[in-house]
Amino acid sequence: MRRFFTGLIIFLSTGAFTGYVPVMPGTAGSIAGLGLYFLFSSCTVRVYIVLTIFVTGIAIWSAGKAALIFKKNDPPAVVIDEIAGILVTLTTFAPDWKYVVPGFILFRCMDIVKPYPANWINDNVHGGPGIVLDDIVAGIYANLALQTLRVLT
Repeated sequence: MRRFFTGLIIFLSTGAFTGYVPVMPGTAGSIAGLGLYFLFSSCTVRVYIVLTIFVTGIAIWSAGKAALIFKKNDPPAVVIDEIAGILVTLTTFAPDWKYVVPGFILFRCMDIVKPYPANWINDNVHGGPGIVLDDIVAGIYANLALQTLRVLT
């Protein structure tokens, strides 16, 4: 039974193993997150938000457990944080490439740059919350930038 739960934690936290991509696993995880986005985007905004909160909760739990399994604070293979972050980025946006592509790029940029308070969370919060919440902040910033682009175009 313990082996099953360890396998489940690794499966979830690595975004169905997309985190094992040898180059840019965070980008691979974000791409995997787009699959969930397209699945969830057929729901109402309220249901989408509930599903995103649920995924974020699973992300915090599984990332924290995976950090213990991998014996690292923020293992590169753990990409469920990017999955949650891209879902936050694309909240309220229709599944249209004119939003998905810039949203993806904005999220990856914000995740790499980590504007405050994402950088503070990354440096000072440990375990599952530390792994995931900086990506949620990056997703919020990317969503706000994408909202601005939508208004200006």
